[in-house]
Amino acid sequence: MTIQQTIELYQHTVVQIATGTGTGTGFYLHDYDLVITNQHVTGYNRKVTLKVRGRDKCLASVVFMDEKYDIAFIVPPMDMKPLPALKTGDYSLMHDGDSVVAIGHPYGLNYTATQGVISRVDRLQQGIKYIQIDAAINPGNSGGPLINADGEIVGVNTFIIKGGDNLGFALPVSYLNEMLEQYAPYRGQLAVRCPSCLTVETEKSLSDNQYCPVCGAKIKFPEVDENTEHPVSGIARTIEEILSYMGYNRELARLGKNKWEVKHGSAKIKIGYNASTYFIICDAFLSRLPADNIVGLYTFLLKENFKMNKMFFSLSKDSIVLSSLTYDLGITAETGLGLFRELMERADYYDEILITRFGCKAIVEET
Repeated sequence: MTIQQTIELYQHTVVQIATGTGTGTGFYLHDYDLVITNQHVTGYNRKVTLKVRGRDKCLASVVFMDEKYDIAFIVPPMDMKPLPALKTGDYSLMHDGDSVVAIGHPYGLNYTATQGVISRVDRLQQGIKYIQIDAAINPGNSGGPLINADGEIVGVNTFIIKGGDNLGFALPVSYLNEMLEQYAPYRGQLAVRCPSCLTVETEKSLSDNQYCPVCGAKIKFPEVDENTEHPVSGIARTIEEILSYMGYNRELARLGKNKWEVKHGSAKIKIGYNASTYFIICDAFLSRLPADNIVGLYTFLLKENFKMNKMFFSLSKDSIVLSSLTYDLGITAETGLGLFRELMERADYYDEILITRFGCKAIVEET
């Protein structure tokens, strides 16, 4: 199977996952009706945000966690059965030098595929075998599938060595198959695999006890309290309060730690907080540059920049962006609400002018 065929097969079944603390990748297994990812992607959250290609973002429930092997299962809240059925491969047939493809969403770049080879098929790390690969994987790839030359899943991309030159590691699919079999009798329940003896326990089986009845190891379940489920505080909490006042679902708006994205009219609004500089940056992505009349457009944008004292125009490649920059000490839920609303109203106002007067092109979003 060519890399193009692999991407076409997996593009609808590889999903994006986001929580209040980060982002990652997952993939849908048709036979189990579950999304597979890393446990460090879901954290100890009961709900995470899923984005499936061609569908709106939604909240989904985490139903299984294995901290030792860094695997989590998620139940998709929509019907994904019509999607292509992915096949898992036989890890025992893999060899050093075999070609592999890693698919994920590194740094938020959708559906990125990287090709490489297996450097070591059975690299031992803390008593667990991993597939060491030289295919480039980065933050955001975690939880994505590692695929062999036949288009079969042979591993779950799990971690990299910082500072290493393409040193990536994937958990072999044999471990995943074992977990899927163990979880099958508990389908529909929230279950955790003991990090010591590897028995599966549910909240019902443990009741109020936090310790494994088999070996006595401590078992941690996802937090129940919504306020602890997604730990946000300070400016991040203020921003989420503002978004809630405006009618947005704060969990669906999250793109990771201190990052949010919402839609307003034709504009996509990205909000970020830089804890190092203490600035809140809001970017409204408007239309794209036209094929001609660039001088007239630039003149208009510069004149508008001169008029505004809270906002300014800039370019991001060929996209026109209306931005605001606010120092965190100067923002409250009330002042922030006014700032966000003004930015969105201005975005609607200017986007219409840019398209009708200057022939700018509407942004076609990647689904």
